[in-house]
Amino acid sequence: MSDSQPDRLALLEARLEQAERRLAAAEDQLALWRIVASYGPAVDSGSAEITAQLWTEEGVYDTFPVVLNGRDALRGMVNGDRHQALINNGAAHLMGLPHIVVDGDRAVVTNYSQLVLSAPDQNGYRIWRTGSNRWEFTRTDEGWKVTHRWNRQLDGTDEGRDLLARAVESEA
Repeated sequence: MSDSQPDRLALLEARLEQAERRLAAAEDQLALWRIVASYGPAVDSGSAEITAQLWTEEGVYDTFPVVLNGRDALRGMVNGDRHQALINNGAAHLMGLPHIVVDGDRAVVTNYSQLVLSAPDQNGYRIWRTGSNRWEFTRTDEGWKVTHRWNRQLDGTDEGRDLLARAVESEA
């Protein structure tokens, strides 16, 4: 039995639509991955404007106990004395692989991060902080932007583990 031309065309159109949806989903995941991956190089190079542009204008970075509200606060953090001292003495913000969930024009990314500092007295480096992160994104005319990022230390308290659990429990 041979397929009719209209049936074959309909099948090809359906396959093309499915491929386009899958490609769009993969492009979203890659875009979100790149944003999270760019955070470390942006803050470690002291690039305040690049860092701020990762967020929406009113986006929030909650890194307990400090909460930064809006791009101006993010620029201020990167340009501030404490951050400048860190990067001028040798610091690296390392981002772990992201767990990404996209739902239309919203997305949530969960990952680990470490802040590694130069330790010249030890002839090397030391891990100063290890945390979990929850990044919430919205799709804008300029692409994906962070609306809210929470960073909690994995120091034995519940907050850091809770951020990680929220990512995987929704898939169970």
